[in-house]
Amino acid sequence: MFDIHSHFLPKLDDGSKSVEESVTMLKESYRQGVTDIAATPHFYPSVHNPKQWFVARDHSVRRLIPYLTEDMPDIWLGAEVHYYDGIYRSEEILDFRIEDTELLLLEMPETKWTSRMQDIILKLNDRKGIKVMLAHIERYFRFQDTDTWNYLRENGILMQVSAEYFIRLMSRRKAINMFKNGEIDIIGSDCHNMESRPPNFGTAVSIIEKHLGRGGVRTLHCREKRALYGPKK
Repeated sequence: MFDIHSHFLPKLDDGSKSVEESVTMLKESYRQGVTDIAATPHFYPSVHNPKQWFVARDHSVRRLIPYLTEDMPDIWLGAEVHYYDGIYRSEEILDFRIEDTELLLLEMPETKWTSRMQDIILKLNDRKGIKVMLAHIERYFRFQDTDTWNYLRENGILMQVSAEYFIRLMSRRKAINMFKNGEIDIIGSDCHNMESRPPNFGTAVSIIEKHLGRGGVRTLHCREKRALYGPKK
C-alpha cells in the first residue's frame, strides 16, 4: 500500500521533531502494511524560498538515511504545496512533484474557491508533466458546492482523502460512500507525529475491507496505481 501524504521528515515542518520520532513513524507505517510512503513536507510560497526549501529537505533526508532499515516503507520525496495565484506559471513547480511521478500534491485554502481559483487549478493540471492531486479534500467540503467537485473531477483533478476521514465515526459513512462512488482516488495518513496525528493508514484500509470486502481493498490498490502511474502527458 502507498501512503501518499505524510510529514515524517525530521525537523523540517510541523511534523516529526526528531530522527527518533521519524524512525518510529516509519516502522509503525510499515507494520500497518504501508510499503511505500511519500514524504510531503509543507511548502508555503509566501514563507519559503524554493532553493532554500530544497536544501532544508535534503538535509532532513540525510539525517534520516543512516537509520533506515528493511522494516520501513520505501520513501518517495515530494511536497505539499500551498496554492498561490501564479502557481501555474511557476518555473520550478515541476520540482515539487512526488518523485518518479507527475503528481503534485496541492493544498487549497479553507475558503470558498472562486471560479478563477478553479481555473488556475485546471491550468496547472494542463501543464505537461503535472497531475494535480488535491490534499485532504475533506477539509474543504463545507466551503464548496457539489458543482465545484464535479467540475474539477470531470477535468481530471485527483482527490486525496485523509485516513482519519474513514476512521472517525461521524464521517465514516460518507467516506465509504464516496469511495464506492469513485470520488476518492487515493488515501494519505497525513501523519505528523506519534501522539496527536500518528500513522493510521492501516486502520483506514481495515475499515474499507470491513465495509466493502477484499474487493474494496483491491479497488484501492488499482486507484493508487492509476494515480501514480496513469497515462503520461
